[in-house]
Amino acid sequence: MWAGRSEEVKEKLIEEMTKVFVNLGIPAEAVTVVIHDIPKTNWGVAGKQASKIRP
Repeated sequence: MWAGRSEEVKEKLIEEMTKVFVNLGIPAEAVTVVIHDIPKTNWGVAGKQASKIRP
């Protein structure tokens, strides 16, 4: 995901992603969530830098 999200948003994302797997019968202890904060300048969308089309 693009860099810049708050710690609260990241915490919620981790909780909710874990719930999806738990609902599929996978124990929470077996779930690892890794967040990659990628700057928009390092991400391309439709042939353009994301930082130029999605500020």
